[in-house]
Amino acid sequence: MKYYIIAGEASGDLHGSNLMKALLKQDNKADIRFWGGDLMQSVGGELVVHYKERQFMGFAEVIFNLRKVLGQIKFCKTDIEKFQPDAIIFIDNSGFNLRIAKWAKIKKIKTHYYISPQVWASRAGRVEKIKHDVDAMYVILPFEKEFYKKYGYNVHFVGHPLIDAIADRPQVDENSFRKQHKLSNKPIIALLPGSRKQEITKMLSVMLSLVNDFENYQFVIAGAPSQDFDFYKSFIKQDNVHFISNKTYDLLSISNAALVTSGTATLETALFKVPQVVCYKANAISYQIAKRIITLKYISLVNLIMDREVVTELIQGDFNKKRLKKELTAILESENREQLFLDYYELEQKLGGSGASDNTAALIFNAVKN
Repeated sequence: MKYYIIAGEASGDLHGSNLMKALLKQDNKADIRFWGGDLMQSVGGELVVHYKERQFMGFAEVIFNLRKVLGQIKFCKTDIEKFQPDAIIFIDNSGFNLRIAKWAKIKKIKTHYYISPQVWASRAGRVEKIKHDVDAMYVILPFEKEFYKKYGYNVHFVGHPLIDAIADRPQVDENSFRKQHKLSNKPIIALLPGSRKQEITKMLSVMLSLVNDFENYQFVIAGAPSQDFDFYKSFIKQDNVHFISNKTYDLLSISNAALVTSGTATLETALFKVPQVVCYKANAISYQIAKRIITLKYISLVNLIMDREVVTELIQGDFNKKRLKKELTAILESENREQLFLDYYELEQKLGGSGASDNTAALIFNAVKN
């Protein structure tokens, strides 16, 4: 069978790579062509466009780069027609993927969507378009199945792929890791400022402003695979800061606390049982637009899944040195950490068991086969 997969950022590349491995177990003759990244490329198939070439976040940034985005959409349609897949598999990345899905419906190409667009967060009216354009939806958050059910759309809850990604990774020897990366013996505070240049620029300077106030800790920046060290270097003004690229899971496994930009990383940090402060600051125009259309009480996946405030969220104006210092101090105190660990274990139970990639691959293969 021929599969065309479209993923749009680092997390999509991770989940896409695991889905590809699972598809190849189901269908050892699978011919896969994809938009993704290095992890998907390492599995096999043919990379069409790397996600580094299409990283725009926020409403304003997309508008400013609209010509490039529209060109990529046009090219994607042409490439799909040449490939003639048995199925298109979308992974998150709704702004791009839903446009392709609408076109694919007209072309009568079967479509499968893995990791739902966040229609439960804003513009729920999009559900009707999704129902019309997407043949099968595979959701990874426990509340999503019930959400779609309200609109008469039966979707598959497959579990969360991060559980497998974390469980399957090699264990890290802390002493060796510290020695390899020239880290001190101080407890580590991990900084996860995001993967896109726009968000790193807005987040990292404020995170690093705390370094001199916590001299008994080692601050380590988790570098995204999509960015080079030269980009991060201009933000680092202090001596007690280290940078480690593309080793976020290894770093989290030995960290004492973390400052995390809102996104998938908040859930990853929670699954590693690391106390965290969730941070978010957007372009002013994008934030004002988002405020008017997003209906959620929380922005972090941890709080959304638990439906209560488990981790502190510092959003826009609240994301400043004074507040960040206060909240970091709080999660370093032992009485707060004990409750947080209990909440994290409850969170993991809510996410279901292992096997998200295998479950999704089996459902897709059986649908395509029949």
